[in-house]
Amino acid sequence: MRQILLLLFLVIILINGCVKAPENPEEIIPAADDSKATNEGLGIVVDANNQFALDLYLKFKDNPEYSENNIFFSPYSISTALVMTYEGARGKTAEEMRSVFYFPEDDDMRRYSFAKVYNLINKKDKKYKLHTANALWTQIDYPFLDEYLDLIEKYYAGKATNLDFVDETEKSRKIINGWVEDKTRNKIKDLIPAGILDADTRLVLTNAIYFKGTWLLQFNKEDTRQEDFKVIPEKTVKVDMMSIAGEEFNYAETDKLQILKLPYEGEDLSMLIILPKENDLNSLEDSLSLEKLNELRNTLTKQKVDVFLPKFKFETKYFMEKTLIEMGMPSAFLNADFSGMDGTKDLFISNVIHQAFVEVNEEGTEAAAATGVVMKEVAIAENIIFRADHPFIFMIQERETGNILFMGRVFDPTQ
Repeated sequence: MRQILLLLFLVIILINGCVKAPENPEEIIPAADDSKATNEGLGIVVDANNQFALDLYLKFKDNPEYSENNIFFSPYSISTALVMTYEGARGKTAEEMRSVFYFPEDDDMRRYSFAKVYNLINKKDKKYKLHTANALWTQIDYPFLDEYLDLIEKYYAGKATNLDFVDETEKSRKIINGWVEDKTRNKIKDLIPAGILDADTRLVLTNAIYFKGTWLLQFNKEDTRQEDFKVIPEKTVKVDMMSIAGEEFNYAETDKLQILKLPYEGEDLSMLIILPKENDLNSLEDSLSLEKLNELRNTLTKQKVDVFLPKFKFETKYFMEKTLIEMGMPSAFLNADFSGMDGTKDLFISNVIHQAFVEVNEEGTEAAAATGVVMKEVAIAENIIFRADHPFIFMIQERETGNILFMGRVFDPTQ
């Protein structure tokens, strides 16, 4: 059951993308230490990521900026980038992050379980391309704690690379973006825009994820037709509608919904589609929960179905500071304690950037996503200068009551 939940987690919001398949078969993907992972811990981490996926989806759909836009993101990528950040959080900052992402409080369970998920994604001999990678990008002369860097490399396979954000800010940005492009087969470009990094940047944490899979039963391109797609009752657009008739798929329906699972070659991954019968997406979104999703999944049975599915391709980009603050983790941005990274409380998250790409066509699906967490050092306050070299007012007050006993103005001290 836990393995099934893991696979569902990987494709829960249509598809979650992940990283570059090695062009060279000799290329080695580093493994994370999952030696003490348990099925219980794996299930808890998977449930946590799935719950965060639903929470974030609902947060995006309630945002007026996205109300009439497509939504697509990789909850795995976001959770992974932030769990690496969480490993250095302490106190209230850690509590808030744990609450938003549902991270297990037990260190061993969390770390070994995330390592297991990472290794499962990167397993070899797949009939599809699914890979993920993590990296830390550290300011060359900043004293990060060795135990923090070692922890990230051991459990998350995130190796630290020194960059010079102070004197070579733009070069550093291009190196990070180049890594993301490489790991997502050029699908995620310019993750970190110009102006995001500056001389105060001390750490950037990145996750990249790439997926490309072929349908187990492919659509015939000759059967694709231009058809109407009803965006809302008052708005209809023309789309390329793919179709496949009379094949067996896992399918279920209720009085309000139809649920279809389209498997990819290898049958480890699939796309789960939940379609409201009355073009009432709002009601579906309002009722969506992890329990409801698991319940619907468990009702699927093999049935012959005529499938009509539009081709689509789009990209999304989210700057997530406001969203994550509203979800319940303001301290990480405002009054942060990441002393687990450097032994001080000088670091804070300045930006969390997530970018995703998806294309669905007759052959299958390609998807990619990347997340960057940018951390800066609190600027050292300069001494305030008070130079009374021009006319001023002064008062003499009681300390406890604030009662003004004398009041005057110095216009010319020499008079």
